[in-house]
Amino acid sequence: MKPSLCRSLLAALAIAAGSAGAATDEKLLAAARAAEPAVIESLKEMVSIESGTMDLPGLGRMTDYAERRLKALGLQVERRPSSTGKGEMLIGRLQGSGRRKLMLIAHLDTIYWPGTLATQPIKLEGNRLYGPGIADDKGGVAVILHSLDILRAAGWRDHAQLTVLFNADEESQSAGSGETIAVVAEQHDVVLSYEPTAAKAVAKAEGVLLAAAGTATVTMTVKGRASHAGAAPEQGRNALIELAHQIGQTADIAKGIAGAQLNWTEASSGKVRNQIPDLGSASADLRLTAADAAPKLEAALKAQVAQRKVPDTETSIAIHIGRPPFAGDARTLALAQRAQAIYAELDGRPLTLVPGTGGGTDAGYASRSGKPVVLESLGLAGWGYHAKDEYIEIDSIVPRLYLTTRLLMDLGRD
Repeated sequence: MKPSLCRSLLAALAIAAGSAGAATDEKLLAAARAAEPAVIESLKEMVSIESGTMDLPGLGRMTDYAERRLKALGLQVERRPSSTGKGEMLIGRLQGSGRRKLMLIAHLDTIYWPGTLATQPIKLEGNRLYGPGIADDKGGVAVILHSLDILRAAGWRDHAQLTVLFNADEESQSAGSGETIAVVAEQHDVVLSYEPTAAKAVAKAEGVLLAAAGTATVTMTVKGRASHAGAAPEQGRNALIELAHQIGQTADIAKGIAGAQLNWTEASSGKVRNQIPDLGSASADLRLTAADAAPKLEAALKAQVAQRKVPDTETSIAIHIGRPPFAGDARTLALAQRAQAIYAELDGRPLTLVPGTGGGTDAGYASRSGKPVVLESLGLAGWGYHAKDEYIEIDSIVPRLYLTTRLLMDLGRD
């Protein structure tokens, strides 16, 4: 182990060990409770700004909103275009008087198309506040903004530099922002990422995440031969039928490859009804947790698609690697245990250490260099993301504000 990594590990373990039996910080807890109504209002404001990852005007409005909020907290804000042109990144910086460089990340985009609010409006039902993107990830943005507001009011400056990075293409695999996240994260000691944690109705207790899958896209292309569908169908080579065949025979192929999960999700072929189609294509969502899984899967796919149903067709396979996996180390575990101890200050409230997930997150980019300690899923508890009737649990607001503020203060003191 490198000496610098060893020192960081020992420091993180010392934080965890020193937390046993710590008393509740009543002032911070009172501030978190007082902030809850403002957090709810911020969530309603942000959800009202539809910002689907495909919606550049909506993303622009959401970025404007977040920029105003960061500047109001005293951060110097840089607005940086993504390399793909899909939205902009906000990088806010705040200089302090401490020694550690701390970074907080979340994303402004959602998966919902413009107009979704018309059928899935913001609504409050008991402990649940509903709205498209409210958990993934506007809840995470809200926790960052209001935690920093609490710390600002308390006069906290025990950091060398505090950086906040909001990107607008996380739901597009952070294709235009991932490299920036990785480079900026490497300049820091700790990165806290604010994806949501699962609702207690699903997972029994709020949690933090120790590992997440990397993401990739598999593209299958079938070339056939066009002909008249009525007068001479036998002269054609139907790319659609061959595409369906290939999807069917490769649907479960990843089950035999450790560290790979594949699901075909998109397909297209043909443009007119009366022509045998000569081209078909499909794409699959690929999740990776092992370094050698992608090449093994590619080889298996290429071998399988050689078995044709329609003669004289040609099928090709291509894999595009996207977000790298996040694999927390011993320092991540120590920091997660510190978070557990902070939660326990709230009348013994449990915090689950989730070992991993198939969902990819920007923690993969943040941890790529191996330098910072990275912890994921510090956002609000919720469910229904990437589905219908997404919600957050209101009773997770105060614990999450308390966790972030206490964690940052402890990290600053170490």
